Amino acid sequence: MFDGASLAALAISLGAVLVAASTGAIFRPGAWYAGLEKPLLTPPNWAFPAVWGLLYVLMAVAAWRVWEAGGTAARGALLLYAVHLVLNAAWSWLFFGRKRIDLAMAEVVVFWLSILAVTIAFARFDQIAAWLMVPYHAWVTLAAILNWRFLALNGPRGEGRAERAADDLRSAWSRASPPAR
Repeated sequence: MFDGASLAALAISLGAVLVAASTGAIFRPGAWYAGLEKPLLTPPNWAFPAVWGLLYVLMAVAAWRVWEAGGTAARGALLLYAVHLVLNAAWSWLFFGRKRIDLAMAEVVVFWLSILAVTIAFARFDQIAAWLMVPYHAWVTLAAILNWRFLALNGPRGEGRAERAADDLRSAWSRASPPAR
């Protein structure tokens, strides 16, 4: 099971998730995220790297198992997996890099569907690989719910309720004030 070709395939699989995971290191939450109003279900900051680290290992092992089970016949499933990794990376760029909660919300829906498609495609080759994707899908489900709540609480670009309320108040004040002479 662990001959040279198998270990090389596992290394490639781990490398692919490392590339996707790197966007989380490049586009860090920072001060902008710290200033956002947080949804009730937001996990503590320490949970994100711990959970994502485990999920990336599970994903890599799942893809490796599919390659081992299906070989070149699994190319379609693995191509779908590669596309899904791009979507995984794109979310961090949209949410933390661009600070576009609205675009990240739209993207996470496509991302979520891609994980479902990958899980189904993996199941054709290896049931364990499909099951290894389930915790990841559950975590991204939570991420999608949180993204939706961040959008509701902070607006499309994270301007926040307080800033929107202040803008509304200034606007109302300017309409109610008599014109300057």
